[in-house]
Amino acid sequence: MEEVPVVIDIDFQMLPSSVTFVDSQLCYSGQKCQKIPEALVKLYGNKTQSLDLSYNELVSLRGLEGFPLLKELILDNNDLSDSLVLPYLPHLNLLSLNKNKIYDIESLITKIQHNLPSLSYLSLLGNKACPNELADMENDEEDYQRYRYFVLHHLPNLKFLDSTKVREIERTEARRRGKYMKVMRPSTASSNDTSSENISWESSFSPLPRTIRSLDDHRGQAIF
Repeated sequence: MEEVPVVIDIDFQMLPSSVTFVDSQLCYSGQKCQKIPEALVKLYGNKTQSLDLSYNELVSLRGLEGFPLLKELILDNNDLSDSLVLPYLPHLNLLSLNKNKIYDIESLITKIQHNLPSLSYLSLLGNKACPNELADMENDEEDYQRYRYFVLHHLPNLKFLDSTKVREIERTEARRRGKYMKVMRPSTASSNDTSSENISWESSFSPLPRTIRSLDDHRGQAIF
């Protein structure tokens, strides 16, 4: 018999709204929170494998270390920047950071190398760090391919990067010359001018839905 999602309403001011938890999958999206509520960590931290915190206003991931079993983390449509701290999560397989405020790809790669040893699915669409031409018309296909070579050189275990499966020929090329594909960081001035870009992002990307997918669904479509 199929298990029905359980909606738990917390009325003791630990959580401001409802939480959906079923089969080790926790969803707390669209709540306008700027940080991970302590109650989520205390109530679900030790039994959650998939966590969806999309469509919030997160500026920090403090408390994420309280989810040691995580395999899947959805952080689309938040306000996470280059200052984000990734805790050590040895089992994390999928990280989706679409449409945040990440500019420095090298810094993010270093954090992933040190703290996410099992990562094989990564999506960064809608961030300045990802020079996708749909997000910025100044980018072209060559810019994006150089970015892919660079990321894959430093994160060779990735199977999917953004919306595309990593091909073996691409992996070989990344090993050969990916380290030379230096990605230029945007200027501070351009990083502050995001109002018009947000409009195009809304129409160009379809991040993961608010409901968490099954851990067995291996994202063969756009944004996995």
